[in-house]
Amino acid sequence: MTTPPVPQSTSAPRWKPLDPHQRRVLGVLIEKAKTTPAGYPMTVNAIVTGCNQKNNRDPVTAYDDFDVEKVLSELQTLGVVQEIDWVGRVAKYKHLAYAWFGVRPVELGVLAELLLRGGQTLGELRTRAARMEPIEDLAALQTIVSGLIERKLMIELTPPGRGQMVSHNLYAPGELAALKEQHGAPAARHERGPGVPEAAIGDGSVPPGVSHASPEILAEITALRSEIARLAERIEKIETRSG
Repeated sequence: MTTPPVPQSTSAPRWKPLDPHQRRVLGVLIEKAKTTPAGYPMTVNAIVTGCNQKNNRDPVTAYDDFDVEKVLSELQTLGVVQEIDWVGRVAKYKHLAYAWFGVRPVELGVLAELLLRGGQTLGELRTRAARMEPIEDLAALQTIVSGLIERKLMIELTPPGRGQMVSHNLYAPGELAALKEQHGAPAARHERGPGVPEAAIGDGSVPPGVSHASPEILAEITALRSEIARLAERIEKIETRSG
């Protein structure tokens, strides 16, 4: 398998926070490109299967083709997924995550594992990510993680030491605050990643009028709004097809 070139750009990173559906689909594309290159680029059906598989996924999902098609469209708009012209055959998709994140292959393997399972200990992460890219030992992983944390692509959920928990940093503001509070590490009120406004209220991630609600409520409202939008689009597609 050909190893993608290491991005040389020193410009600002292109990555932005992703919702849980977007993280799962992107994680699947990265994982399958590394572990089963013969089946990559991937069809919508293959991505659905990859999203819903029961091993190495947390949480286990039940996406359908409508869900995945919508997410692929969103990820294409963000510039991290591209549809391949398959000469009139079924559409296939590939990720552009190396340039989007500005990372090396082993770093992308680590991020993909976090996108698929969320927060985990360094020991778990090394074992799981090593199936995509070689990671000699825990010391080697700690060097990788330190670099990703420095570039704000990863976060520490618990203090350094035995059993430390880490995760990616692609959460929406309310979701990230709830996650940090769950692990006993309360986040700053407006902690954010690249591209997130200083005050997230009004952009859909923190709904107007509830800026003083708890992080758990904010995360739940964000998730519900996302799910309602997906259901509305699915109903519209079904009505269009049946009409």
